[in-house]
Amino acid sequence: MSDLFKAAGLEDKAPRPLADRMRPQRLSEVVGQDHLLGADGALTRLLRGGALGSMIFWGPPGSGKTTVARLLAGETTLAFVQASAIFSGVAELKKIFDAARARRATGQGTLLFIDEIHRFNRAQQDSFLPVVEDGSITLIGATTENPSFELNAALLSRARVLTFRALDAAAIEQLLERAEQVEGKPLPLDADARAALAAMADGDGRAALTLAEEVWRAAKPGEVFERAALAEIVQRRAPIYDKAQEGHYNLISALHKCVRGSDPDAALYYLARMLDAGEDPLFLARRIVRMAVEDIGLADPQALVVANAAKDAYDFLGSPEGELALAEAVIYVATAPKSNAAYVAMKRAERLAREKGSLAPPKIILNAPTKLMREEGYGAGYEYDHDAPDAFSGQNYWPESLAPQKLYEPVERGFEREIGKRLDYWERLRKDRSQS
Repeated sequence: MSDLFKAAGLEDKAPRPLADRMRPQRLSEVVGQDHLLGADGALTRLLRGGALGSMIFWGPPGSGKTTVARLLAGETTLAFVQASAIFSGVAELKKIFDAARARRATGQGTLLFIDEIHRFNRAQQDSFLPVVEDGSITLIGATTENPSFELNAALLSRARVLTFRALDAAAIEQLLERAEQVEGKPLPLDADARAALAAMADGDGRAALTLAEEVWRAAKPGEVFERAALAEIVQRRAPIYDKAQEGHYNLISALHKCVRGSDPDAALYYLARMLDAGEDPLFLARRIVRMAVEDIGLADPQALVVANAAKDAYDFLGSPEGELALAEAVIYVATAPKSNAAYVAMKRAERLAREKGSLAPPKIILNAPTKLMREEGYGAGYEYDHDAPDAFSGQNYWPESLAPQKLYEPVERGFEREIGKRLDYWERLRKDRSQS
């Protein structure tokens, strides 16, 4: 029936939201994503090279993920298929995959766009792997959640993650100017109210256009609204911060540095500001976990436990009760002893691994499940530490061509002071046994 309406032209006459009417028809019309779509943008380079590959679009709502995915199909010879993780199940995915394989047999590829891909469970995410690997589909998944936490490692390894940014004030202004051209009339707001509307959109282009549409509906001929009148019309106040100035990244940086600097009061202040402005509490929870591992580490191993528990408590309780768990975690990590020794050690280990390549471990610590491996010396000479004096054999576990390295250096604070004592003790035993 909808096809009949479309053929008769009736659908074109139906009322459509401003945001839908203004949906870009070309990639060049997408605003706020120059790092992806500019002259040297990541997507621009991929299109120039003629091979897209599977991708995950990660970014906040209203940043253009769905629009860009649709437009990409038009830039290629791929058939565009769209599905939502909210409404699609295994049966529908199987039909999509079978159709994609059929197209591939005729020489045409398929660009499959999955909105809210993080809502698929692990098994459903795994179902994409065969059709991505054999080239039946080029997958583009859109998500507002951190892919590292929400998507399978196997799927992530086969797709490139592209980050969409929340629209800044300049990008929102571009949208409003285009909206005025489409509507054929200026937005009835003074300069201050116009800036407030952009702040209310909070980086969401779709929200900005929806708010503008509400303003046009409310305005009488010749009426121009000030900031206070705008708030009354849209029933929404401007956030405590906007992303063009102090913003999301500045305040999360402030929160992190207050924790690192052991100031729980200032840390709580910035936490409260971000929550009051509508920041995603789970984003904050993840950042607190990062603080626990990056800035506290083994000086207080309990910090990671508390941070993870706060995230789980928020998941369980929701808002506003769960926000107290985040506050408790912020106080804990801010008052915990600090050490980045584990962070520094890992960076050293990564650098060493890159520089030295694929060195084989010594045979003494390799298992020998077969006769041939035993004859080759696998496991020969290994000393079981629990049978050694002090449960410490002091063997050298480094590759034969690589001298033992010192990567982890515990600080003299918190629990790491005890770890340092243990390492010194084992080093004395190692030297004593090498001399005996």
